[in-house]
Amino acid sequence: MKPFNHLLCCLLVLLIAFPLSGKGQSSTIGDFDLDESSFYAMTKQMSQFFSRFNQEEDQFGKKIHPSAPEYHNNSLRKNVLPLLFDADNPRTGGKLRDMFIEDLTHENQEIFMRFQGGKWYAEAEASFDYQGKTVSVVLFLMIEKEGLGSKWVLTNVYFPTFNKLFPEGEIAEREKHFLHPMSHELDFMNIHKAFKQPEVIEYYAYKDYKPDFLTLFFYEVKLGRLRFKQINHLKFHIFQIRNWYFEVSYFNRKGMNSGWLISNLMYIEEADKTPILKFYQPRGL
Repeated sequence: MKPFNHLLCCLLVLLIAFPLSGKGQSSTIGDFDLDESSFYAMTKQMSQFFSRFNQEEDQFGKKIHPSAPEYHNNSLRKNVLPLLFDADNPRTGGKLRDMFIEDLTHENQEIFMRFQGGKWYAEAEASFDYQGKTVSVVLFLMIEKEGLGSKWVLTNVYFPTFNKLFPEGEIAEREKHFLHPMSHELDFMNIHKAFKQPEVIEYYAYKDYKPDFLTLFFYEVKLGRLRFKQINHLKFHIFQIRNWYFEVSYFNRKGMNSGWLISNLMYIEEADKTPILKFYQPRGL
């Protein structure tokens, strides 16, 4: 994201220093070709994606007043929503996209995204130093209400090293590792079995036990063994729309179809979302 922020700052400086006369034009400043139409059409921020998705801002970045007839207008949304899809991706086009837009804009429907309180997650792939090597850790975050405002909080992490520590294991193998129900009569003298093979000690936990990778992550950071370096890639996972899931990624390219766009779209019934959501937010659903 850093290169984009730098580019955006440069563009703003250029616009102030060399104002353009109107939308749909382009200017050349030195060797830098500035297409104003593309600049305004670009969905430059995720909050802007929300506004355009909800028909609270037009495709040129102009805010729509809540009292205006265009505000949350489903007829107009049918024309704007296709512009929020990655046009180069076959997974976000065709009949599936049309079905999604039809569900969103059906007559008398009011289906909009919410910045606060809705089920959407950020996925930030980051580099860390770990045991003398640079490793990749995926951080999952969500918006959480705090007083009158809100904040981003960590909900889970994906780090292959943690997953290797807690392999699923075959059911037959797991059933070999247990403590007899009368172990308490022996003052649990047989509990030594659990510590003979530390690599499978979790088999002796209660049946609904799931490793808490976020706690492991905090532990490694606190010990100084995981040291943050930088964020490399960011995308968002949206589960707010009933029976749909979509992914939003950033596309830094020329033309009108750029910025934050829908990069993946799937029809998923609400009942089937629960196990998927546990990957992003294992606790507190």
